[in-house]
Amino acid sequence: MASSIFILDLKGKPLIARDYRGDIPLSAIERFMPLLEEREDEEGTSLPVMTENGVTYLHLREKDVYLVALTRKNTNAMTLLQFLHHLSKVFTEYFKTLEEESIRDNFVIIYELLDEMMDYGVPQITEPKILQEYITQESHMLEVTPRPPMAVTNAVSWRSEGISYRKNEVFLDVVESINMLVNPTGNVLSSEIQGAIKMKVYLSGMPELRLGLNDKV
Repeated sequence: MASSIFILDLKGKPLIARDYRGDIPLSAIERFMPLLEEREDEEGTSLPVMTENGVTYLHLREKDVYLVALTRKNTNAMTLLQFLHHLSKVFTEYFKTLEEESIRDNFVIIYELLDEMMDYGVPQITEPKILQEYITQESHMLEVTPRPPMAVTNAVSWRSEGISYRKNEVFLDVVESINMLVNPTGNVLSSEIQGAIKMKVYLSGMPELRLGLNDKV
């Protein structure tokens, strides 16, 4: 879980700050840019995860802004980095481009998104299409706030209710690739097989679907 989320410009000045847990002072973000520059000087590149005085800084750079998460907990770093990527994806869906100007022009909707996408520092809803159903650019001006869609509380958060097709179809592809490294004498030095199952589904509602693979093939 994250203690707070910051959006900074290239100089490290906060554009947006959202404190979720209150266990890290907001002034801790002032150490981010000096710490980043120190790591770049030492390592030759910026590190996505840095720790100082018990505070862990996780960051993602997009054009001229930094998305930064701060935490004191023994947090799964990949989870928070993945959340920052989802945050960037959602902002891009809303504003077409993620840069300092778009952040400054849309700070109201950004705070709404931060409140919906994370609760008490725990990632919640990260699907852009679901968020767009009830958080719109004009939502802060509406007299009656639209209710969140059922997909928010469903086990499948990325599928909306009431989907209907004239014909129910499921297309399933199993794609595998083999990578091998062979020396001049013909001996295999290393090999690996990478596989993926890709599905395209046209099913009405939320039916129970059972699929079986023919082991004879």
